[in-house]
Amino acid sequence: MRIIHSLGVAAVTTALAATVVLGGATTASAAPKTYVNCTAVHKVYSGGIAKKSVTKNRVTSGGKTTYRALKGTVKKDDALYGANKKMDRDGDGIACEKS
Repeated sequence: MRIIHSLGVAAVTTALAATVVLGGATTASAAPKTYVNCTAVHKVYSGGIAKKSVTKNRVTSGGKTTYRALKGTVKKDDALYGANKKMDRDGDGIACEKS
């Protein structure tokens, strides 16, 4: 009985250690990057960060709304946009866009 009990404890300890290591690696790589400001975003994505569903840039000027093509390299990623949503001043789904 003593040998079986020792093997059981060792197996459970090994399984828990593997779960902690694997779980930690998955969680750390899943967090989207939050940028300090639009200058930092433009160094990586010259056209900003957009929701996946966005296809055009909505521009409102003088009470008139028009839609323009996206300019520069625009990263379409819902999680990344969500982490940097505060930089979407006009609320069109594109943070730090170039109009």
